[in-house]
Amino acid sequence: MAQREGPAPHGSEPGAPGPGASLKALLGACHPAPVVAVTTVATVLAVVVGAGPMTVVLVALAFLTGQLSIGWSNDWIDALRDASVGRQDKPVATGAVTADQVRTAAFGAAIVTVPASLALGTLAGVCQLLVVAAGWAYNVGLKATPWSWAPYAVAFGLLPAVVVLALPGSPWPPVWMMLAGALLGVGAHLLNVLPDLEDDRSTGVRGLPHVLGRGPAGVLAAVVLLVASALVVIGPAGSVGGLGWAVLVVAAGAAAVATAASVSGNRRVALIATATVAIVNVVALLISGGTLFP
Repeated sequence: MAQREGPAPHGSEPGAPGPGASLKALLGACHPAPVVAVTTVATVLAVVVGAGPMTVVLVALAFLTGQLSIGWSNDWIDALRDASVGRQDKPVATGAVTADQVRTAAFGAAIVTVPASLALGTLAGVCQLLVVAAGWAYNVGLKATPWSWAPYAVAFGLLPAVVVLALPGSPWPPVWMMLAGALLGVGAHLLNVLPDLEDDRSTGVRGLPHVLGRGPAGVLAAVVLLVASALVVIGPAGSVGGLGWAVLVVAAGAAAVATAASVSGNRRVALIATATVAIVNVVALLISGGTLFP
């Protein structure tokens, strides 16, 4: 759920593109890297907790379509803003695809994610739809307020709930798992915003990272990512063990790289490093000698 910051008029169109939009341009407007990262983490987690093959497929489909709707809605809503700050990496801002086309794709993906989510079961489906709703709430306006972190905390905190509730009997995940997800989401939000603080401020955005400033926000991001990893390592019943401590070391290194890259403006490296922390956390569940569900 990693999106661009800052509000803009809905359905705005910064330029007049040529007839039709290429599939490449449309896919580029969906925030493909975060879409793939979140979908992968959810799918791998489903395998880790022992979901059946059909459930794993449904988890992947629900998260894929949900994240696509969030990414496309972000570029649709931010079309004029992205154009005003000269974002050449935004297909809508450059005119490679129209805001109307991205809006249609966003609503289309949102429609598909409803049955895909509910196919996981009522509780799991409702949680997944809340994940999507949190992403849209962020895009629509919360991104520009000191509560910008909240949608990320809600969405990533509910991610393990969606997966675990889809298991037979619909068990709730342990609290530590949901808290770790929420912290990971907050860290991802902070790191995603840091490269764009100046552009955001010029358009009136005042999210949590803008209030804190580049240095404090970077430190907070590293801390919450590390605490999330610690929860995953010590949360399951049983001893931590050498592999658990190794996971913490790797997670700490990845969090440090993510923070440094984000502060320096290298969004791609920051995203890869943040995704590494998430994947390492999922791997930690695999190697845990304890039980995930008491």
